[in-house]
Amino acid sequence: MIDPGKFKGLTAVAASERLVADGPNELPRTGRRSALRIVLEVLREPMLTLLLVGGIAYLLLGDLTEALILLGFATFSVAVTVIQETRTEHVLEALRDLSSPRALVIRDGARVRVPGREVVRDDLLVLEQGDRIAADAVLVDANDLQTDESLLTGESLPVGKIVADAGDGTHRPGGDGQPFVYAGSLVARGSGIARVLATGPHSEIGRIGQSLATLDTEAPRLRRETTRIVTSCAIGGGAIALLVVLLYGLLRGGWIEAVLAGIAIGMSMLPEEFPVVLTVFLAMGAWRIGKVGVLTRRAAAIETLGSATVLCTDKTGTLTENRMSLAELWLPSGVTLTLKPDAVVPDAYHSVIATAARASAVAPSDSMEIALHEARTAVPAISPPAGILAHTYALRPALLAMSNIWDDGGTLTIAAKGAPEAIASLCHLAPEALAAMTDAVEVMAGRGIRVLAVATATPMNRDWAESQNDYAYTLAGLVGLADPLRPSVVAAIAECRSAGIRVVMITGDYAATARSIATQAGIAEGDVLTGADLAALDDAQLAERLKTVTVFARIMPEQKLRIVQAFKVGGEIVAMTGDGVNDAPSLKAAHIGIAMGKRGTDVAREASAMVLLDDDFGSIVQSVRLGRRIYDNIRKAMAFIFAVHVPIAGLALLPLFFGLPILFGPIHIALLEMVIDPVCALVFEAERDEDDIMQRRPRDPGEDLFSLPMIVWSVFQGGAAFAMLTAVFFIETWGGMPEAELRALIFFALIAQIVALILVNRSFSASLGEALVRHNAALRYVILAIAGVTALILFLPQAQALLKFGSIRLVDMVLAIGLGLVLLIVLEACKSTVRRLTTRAPAPGILIDSEVVPPGGLPKVDNLHRRIQA
Repeated sequence: MIDPGKFKGLTAVAASERLVADGPNELPRTGRRSALRIVLEVLREPMLTLLLVGGIAYLLLGDLTEALILLGFATFSVAVTVIQETRTEHVLEALRDLSSPRALVIRDGARVRVPGREVVRDDLLVLEQGDRIAADAVLVDANDLQTDESLLTGESLPVGKIVADAGDGTHRPGGDGQPFVYAGSLVARGSGIARVLATGPHSEIGRIGQSLATLDTEAPRLRRETTRIVTSCAIGGGAIALLVVLLYGLLRGGWIEAVLAGIAIGMSMLPEEFPVVLTVFLAMGAWRIGKVGVLTRRAAAIETLGSATVLCTDKTGTLTENRMSLAELWLPSGVTLTLKPDAVVPDAYHSVIATAARASAVAPSDSMEIALHEARTAVPAISPPAGILAHTYALRPALLAMSNIWDDGGTLTIAAKGAPEAIASLCHLAPEALAAMTDAVEVMAGRGIRVLAVATATPMNRDWAESQNDYAYTLAGLVGLADPLRPSVVAAIAECRSAGIRVVMITGDYAATARSIATQAGIAEGDVLTGADLAALDDAQLAERLKTVTVFARIMPEQKLRIVQAFKVGGEIVAMTGDGVNDAPSLKAAHIGIAMGKRGTDVAREASAMVLLDDDFGSIVQSVRLGRRIYDNIRKAMAFIFAVHVPIAGLALLPLFFGLPILFGPIHIALLEMVIDPVCALVFEAERDEDDIMQRRPRDPGEDLFSLPMIVWSVFQGGAAFAMLTAVFFIETWGGMPEAELRALIFFALIAQIVALILVNRSFSASLGEALVRHNAALRYVILAIAGVTALILFLPQAQALLKFGSIRLVDMVLAIGLGLVLLIVLEACKSTVRRLTTRAPAPGILIDSEVVPPGGLPKVDNLHRRIQA
């Protein structure tokens, strides 16, 4: 038992002086952005600015409906962005709260409880089971002390602590037998007194906080690429509008009318659909992925995850369930039992389970002891202990074993458990028996199992011996405990590999355990790199090693960050999963940080882009699928936008070149936009996955969102539509068709061709038949709306007068619909040729478990993830 009377601690005056000199025990407060500053930063985004300018322009033109739609989208997008950006500011606040609990200290020889922020260097912390440690410290006294450092190291089990022999020395979290304890960790067992070495930003958790403060979240690639496209299209639209003004003014002389015509045409060419597409697609994507248990904190991360090439995953709490369970039993006779769920445990093994449970605390807090008690209660044939706990021998640094003496109605029995070598010394095993036990321990440890030995003894009387060594123990067997894999992990990792995503494990646990879990999970074979080895590598050497390493073990927080950044420098799109404080810097630095929702810390969740609400690793695969679907559908929508604006721009300019009457005014263009906008925002967003979505390799990180071949294909589609409409326009003009009737014919023909462009762009590869029958409820509603508006125009004279349409004959309406059908057939016939020209053929080879094997041998591990059959 610890005697606090022999410790005096600092005086209250000395503590106050040191608090003033060193500052409070909390993370420094960085300049936090106000809500107004965030709004101003958001409004500088070209996409949102374009929405607002477009809405204001429509207001000036008197088109209230279109203006309200655009301004509504802009307001919604600004509000969502501001809320998300404000939430990301909470990360250091959450870390600060975690690092500054209340603390029990010894000052002036008395125990006093003070706020964690008032703990100073050289304070004496009194540590009891359940306490969160307020500062980094070195133990000066301890009684069976164990701390849970998983938030800092990722280790799944509490680690034992010993009293320091001398001095401070070099220390980092992780591993048994250290005299150091760390801020933010929990006392899992025992008690102690520790002298504070470091507070605030100088502690281990403070270093993590400083890393977070200096990291900037990288702007999503989708936002950057869309901004570039929008800027280019805005410049193009402005140029066309200026050209319209010049042509109209020079050819016809009416400069006021020219300016009005230029504004109308310029508004028709403003690519307001692009930011609408981005806003709606990502908002809907966040909603869809939320239905499968994933909270999206930054919507653009969904699409980015769909292009991820490397997934860096933590082990504890991510691949595993972060709880211990009894996995294996070994008896001195040499027989071994691997435990399976709901399997019957043979009678021969009951004794070792019962003894292990009786050698544990009666009300356990240690995860291994909890697992041993659960194992005992899971076997009905093992009777619950009826005796009284008479005496206990605690775990000591000199002997890593503990014993409980039970009084069973006058019969005394000792149950002991501990490190195999400690129990072997208590049992005085013969060389042959020791060798057999050692072999069994090594086999279990090689599979990532934590091994404890169990023994029994019988005291002669109640005159307890001074130490456990004074009893004659008999080896009862070995118990193996493991942190089991989550049920969904194996299938999820297999699908990641089939999708061309390389999965690597980064953990603070031991190399043997990490490699074993990685093998069970299906992570590809490769090298194991420890934190000590990584520290000896420079950046160039690390980049080379990354090609072959699949498991990183005994990794410190700043090393996780270095690994993620090295992958990024190598051109990879990096997703990182984690749940602890130690994961927060790498979660924030990765392109996509994915935190665990149930077991994850507030710090990890705030630093991440996505949160798995049910901690289901399999949800990551669904996120990848959805991300790829969103990216595909954005490309489809943008291909349609490019294509549909070609005939609109052409028909706006064509009459000016030939001195003919202007076909479409602002009201016609506004009506066309009312067709185009819902198509972009609703129809393409609702399109289902492509058939090969999870069998193709991730897109090249350097690939543009809208590549040159796609632009050419879109312009070809729009050009074909414009060519057909131009032919009809000249034929009917030369045939003497009145201007009003010609305007109506061209307008309805353009609507029919817009419908054809919708069907063509719904899929990259579907046939004409599939395009027509492919399920999409939003498309049905849009088509019905188009048909309804068309019918109103045809049968409502007031609508015809408003649009300056003449009456249209049945034969002309058939011609308009026929133009749309011809365009659909022509473009569908061209799809196979376009695919051959724009798709690279894969390198020769065969496909084995989604990995391409070249003729003549297996691929190198470093290129394996890049060589997935498309």
